[in-house]
Amino acid sequence: MSLTATGGDNSLDAFNAAVGLVPEIESCLMLAGSFDYLLTVRTRDIVHFREVLGDKINKLPGILQTNSFAVMEVVR
Repeated sequence: MSLTATGGDNSLDAFNAAVGLVPEIESCLMLAGSFDYLLTVRTRDIVHFREVLGDKINKLPGILQTNSFAVMEVVR
């Protein structure tokens, strides 16, 4: 999942702290490029993913936009 976040004041600090409170988020990487963060999220199924996205991730401080990508197969 990629995220675009606002960058004003302490919003990035607030986002970084809040990410640690979501157990389904396995990793959170801050990036340079077309989006600000790349999250690895593990859920039991797509229904659970939709719940986590709607109830937790989209409510994190400073979120402007999310994009989701489902892993089809681990090649390596």
